[in-house]
Amino acid sequence: MRLPVIIILVVFIAAGVVLGALNAGLVDYDLAFAQVQLPKGAALLGALVIGWLLGGLTAWLGVSSGQRRQRRQQSSADKKLPAKS
Repeated sequence: MRLPVIIILVVFIAAGVVLGALNAGLVDYDLAFAQVQLPKGAALLGALVIGWLLGGLTAWLGVSSGQRRQRRQQSSADKKLPAKS
């Protein structure tokens, strides 16, 4: 199972290197408080990482809020049941 994962990882790294080499030109960004020049490959990688982080954060918040809601429902249902002695 490890070998296919390593092969896929190497393929994506090689594709990233080729993509970065083919897009070596600079891109200007004006962020209102700073002006930045980045290579196209770095800008693409940065956008990918930011999207990955925001997607992970969104998924985590969705799962954790669902778990919180489920715990609240269970605790309120437990309070309604008569205590057994």
